[in-house]
Amino acid sequence: MTAQDSGRTCRETAALCSVFKKHASFVEFDRDRTCEHRDQTSSRVAGLAQDHIGAIMLRYVVIRNQPIPFLEVTRVFARTIALAVAIATLAAFDAVAQTANQPPDTMAARVEACTPCHGNQGEGTNDVYFPRLAGKPAGYLYNQLLAFKNGRRKYPPMNYLLEFLPDPYLQQMADYFADQHPPLPPVAASDASKEVLQHGQSLVSRGDPQRQIPACGSCHGPALTGMEPGIPGLLGLRPNYISAQLGAWRYGTRTAKAPDCMQQVAARLTEDDVTAVAAWLASRPAPVNIAPAPKGTYVLPFACGSEPD
Repeated sequence: MTAQDSGRTCRETAALCSVFKKHASFVEFDRDRTCEHRDQTSSRVAGLAQDHIGAIMLRYVVIRNQPIPFLEVTRVFARTIALAVAIATLAAFDAVAQTANQPPDTMAARVEACTPCHGNQGEGTNDVYFPRLAGKPAGYLYNQLLAFKNGRRKYPPMNYLLEFLPDPYLQQMADYFADQHPPLPPVAASDASKEVLQHGQSLVSRGDPQRQIPACGSCHGPALTGMEPGIPGLLGLRPNYISAQLGAWRYGTRTAKAPDCMQQVAARLTEDDVTAVAAWLASRPAPVNIAPAPKGTYVLPFACGSEPD
């Protein structure tokens, strides 16, 4: 559910590390809600301390193979015990701190790994290539999560984050973001020419029958807010993201369940078409109601695997 599904890495390494760290924490929490790995911290560190004591004594007794002055043994033993106690104490404090900072058992806490790229409520961020998730149909979001998990959509951070999550859990994630309804962002100023915007409006509203290109609105709805359960809205997205996704459909790097209607449509678009559609969609203000239309509100112009009968 990020744009440019292949060949792209996060611009900010620190931000990507933050995503991975958060994900690792919450996946571990999800696999075992009692976080037993935290309880094992002290025992692991104590074992290391015990090994440290044995190594020092071995150094003096075995390697030197000679009697050790009582005072020297006393000093070594005292330093080692002090070190072991210090390590064990720090481990105990760390275990307590980790327990105190354990995230609450809520879906909002579990999906915090998604927030650096997609926003606190899935509203999107300033990065033009990461899309808004909030309010999209749960079926659509679930399909995309599955596509990333199974490798049909390729973007390494998303593939990594979802690889080991079970399908029912992905459905819960999809349901969570579908239930979020932050307002759409304000429309950014466009540098597209009047002619480009008019061409985009024509394709979105009327399509191009001579080239067998249906209007975007015939599938994504007259208000472009999508339809349950599997057709996403097209508003609140930036032109770079829209262009990248249409390009991915055109060249087959993004696919969907057969019949892959988006690939069929995008394959008939030219580069100029893509630029125009992306520019015009990104220039649209939010309608009064941004929720997707209920299932069956309108009939699709052709069969589409993402929206089964």
